[in-house]
Amino acid sequence: MRGNQREGFGMKAVCSAMFAALIATAASAHAQSANRHGASHNSTKERLVGAWHLAHIDVPGPDGKPRDIPQPLGMLIYTRDGHMSVQLMYPKTANAESNEYVRDGYEASFGSYDVDEGAHTLTHHVQGSVTRDLLVGKDLPRVFHLTEDGRLIIRSARPDEHWSVTWEHY
Repeated sequence: MRGNQREGFGMKAVCSAMFAALIATAASAHAQSANRHGASHNSTKERLVGAWHLAHIDVPGPDGKPRDIPQPLGMLIYTRDGHMSVQLMYPKTANAESNEYVRDGYEASFGSYDVDEGAHTLTHHVQGSVTRDLLVGKDLPRVFHLTEDGRLIIRSARPDEHWSVTWEHY
């Protein structure tokens, strides 16, 4: 080999070695990131993330006893970056209920949320709602419980509200 060819070959070997080192470093960083993510995967907030469908809603009557109500269809979504959205559609047999949360048999709101894992509470910060000014701008504190079988049970933290909603992951 001539001198220039040997230098070119040597330069290719150095570049190949540097490229291999770069790949190894990137793979190591990715593995460390995956390990950190895996450790947080079991956190309560991480378990909330995703789409949930309504399994059952319990609303007691004025006497505090459970009442049999027509069950709505519903979806609840929590994103990893702290956003939430909830929608419930009550059957026509529910007589187009309306209240602070529901307008003409439909409930929908979206915004952000915070989780207090120690207290098992989460707070929905409402940015938009089908009931508009009745909920927009409000913080809705909720008590939650994740069951062993993977269900999410949410109750209002307000002492004047006694409903309970059970959700299941899709």
